[in-house]
Amino acid sequence: MATHRCCALWSYCGRRWSRVMRCCRLSGLCSSWPSGPLGARHLSQEKPATETHFGFETVSEEEKRGKVYHVFESVAKKYDVMNDMMSLGIHRIWKDLLLCKMRPFPGTQLLDVAGGTGDIAFRFLNYVQAQHKGKQKRQLRAQQNLSWEEIAKKYQNEEDPLGGSRVVVCDINKEMLKIGKQKARAQGYKAGLAWVLGDAEELPFDDDKFDVYTIAFGIRNVTHIDQALQEAHRVLKPGGRFLCLEFSQVNNPLISRLYDLYSFQVIPVLGEVIAGDWKSYQYLVESIRQFPSQEEFREMIEDAGFEKVTYESLTSGIVAIHSGFKL
Repeated sequence: MATHRCCALWSYCGRRWSRVMRCCRLSGLCSSWPSGPLGARHLSQEKPATETHFGFETVSEEEKRGKVYHVFESVAKKYDVMNDMMSLGIHRIWKDLLLCKMRPFPGTQLLDVAGGTGDIAFRFLNYVQAQHKGKQKRQLRAQQNLSWEEIAKKYQNEEDPLGGSRVVVCDINKEMLKIGKQKARAQGYKAGLAWVLGDAEELPFDDDKFDVYTIAFGIRNVTHIDQALQEAHRVLKPGGRFLCLEFSQVNNPLISRLYDLYSFQVIPVLGEVIAGDWKSYQYLVESIRQFPSQEEFREMIEDAGFEKVTYESLTSGIVAIHSGFKL
């Protein structure tokens, strides 16, 4: 029995060391490691990388932050139009599937990071409002002896159509938040919605505050992904869920070749024709290719402290949903 426990311990330590070294390679820090092993977050704090990637270009970390900010400032006004053109509208289905995976209930507190244009937030509000109305109807059906006047009075006295649910949209880019607020006003979203300017790597929220954390097509633009994941874990309540919708590596060779052709030859041209911005859309395509593999990203999520991490491929593997729990 003791031998079995010893072997299990060595196996666990070996897996952890492998993950730490993988995070080190992703951050470009192998050559700067001290002699003793350190956790990924401690390493990034004590000896941060001076260089990272911006698409296929090597830049300093500060330079990347500025460049990424400029990209999204540049594309904000045409962001929704370009998303429809680039994905043929399929991005809407992907986001709907994220909400189906989340399955929020009335009272859920959601943090949507890098969600400046409000796509996830608006879907969340629609979903929980429909859930809350359904709950009301079921309660009324259970009270068959109520008069029509009493039923109408119950609906009139309903102060919160969301059943206590709230969503906070957090984005580092002011222009993206501005577009999101404009869309919210135009579509009539007021209750249960807040907009916060903030960095995914250093969220301006207390510990254990949210039930769900979502980030859709945003985490690949973060300079330190491991730090953003740790922040996600910090702000979630015990039992809270992390949900990430992101592009993934396509395993089918034929689809992969077609995907590359469309990405590198068509999307930048669309960016130039529709948004007058070739370089920004070229970067967005390149950033997808630089994102860690499905397995590497899954291990990064686990290293941040999440449990029961799952990976769900969508649309022939072009995008995926990673999810996990803070236990």
